[in-house]
Amino acid sequence: MPFTTYCLEGEQIKSPSIMKQDVAQDNTNSYSKNSIPPYMKAISGSLGGIMEASCLQPIDVIKTRLQLDRSGNYKGILHCGATISRTEGVRALWKGLTPFATHLTLKYALRMGSNAVLQSAFKDPETGKLSGYGRILSGFGAGVLEAIIIVTPFEVVKIRLQQQRGLSPELLKYKGPVHCARMIIREEGFRGLWAGVAPTVMRNGTNQSAMFTAKNAFDVLLWKKHEGDGRVLLPWQSMISGFLAGTAGPICTGPFDVVKTRLMAQTREGGGVLKYKGMIHAIRTIYVEEGLLALWKGLLPRLMRIPPGQAIMWGVADQIIGLYERRLHACWVVDSSTNHIP
Repeated sequence: MPFTTYCLEGEQIKSPSIMKQDVAQDNTNSYSKNSIPPYMKAISGSLGGIMEASCLQPIDVIKTRLQLDRSGNYKGILHCGATISRTEGVRALWKGLTPFATHLTLKYALRMGSNAVLQSAFKDPETGKLSGYGRILSGFGAGVLEAIIIVTPFEVVKIRLQQQRGLSPELLKYKGPVHCARMIIREEGFRGLWAGVAPTVMRNGTNQSAMFTAKNAFDVLLWKKHEGDGRVLLPWQSMISGFLAGTAGPICTGPFDVVKTRLMAQTREGGGVLKYKGMIHAIRTIYVEEGLLALWKGLLPRLMRIPPGQAIMWGVADQIIGLYERRLHACWVVDSSTNHIP
């Protein structure tokens, strides 16, 4: 004859089935509080950055040339790319690749790592959950850090190299990334490497705030994927989420990007006076001289580069993070089985 055994706990009586649920719930809560460590996110971001830089450098060169074109030499993206290839050679489309790849590798490592640290600080200590407000602030903070520490000096060097026309070394002012950095320091001081830091901070802070929030939202909405659940998205799923998350930023931050490029590109050759005195002055000057739409110059190549770039980066990063999550999840499954109640 079947019978039920109950266990006393104080004044409460719990059946074995309820106790099993309690144990499972405890393990789930403990697992949810274990986020991916910042160093793993930093590694995944740096590897994704290398892949992105190798694939998308030509689009970045075209974007920079269009933003610096005040006389209308280029009629559009295709015309710009064809003109560069015809007059300077195909290799010119990969100008500045070394600083660009290094910059992306370090930038993504800092971005992903610092975002993970900030998210941990904003998480609820009891539930381990992160609010939408905390996710936005974490993304903005990561963007500000990367803009000041890495993005600005690397982009100054990259833009100075990209704006040079031709491939003959004797005709170029800057012979390479290191030579370019030395020349800037010699002629303009260390501050020259941080030209345009204000619009860069605004651009990157806004971009990362939107990107991390949107990426998480698309993962949940499209694939029912939650961070720390042990599931690994397929590469194409990560790429779709990353692509969609990367579309909003360029539209919102177009003026900051144009101003950043202009401020970084200007030099004091021959002791001349700088055309733009700062971010606000540059915005006003560009608006007066070239019109409102000039503040979104290069938007199309940015949309051609950033969303695909985010797709490539997240396609790589999610696989690396997913492998770690799977191992972490397996550990919790083993731990859960040791607490099994027959």
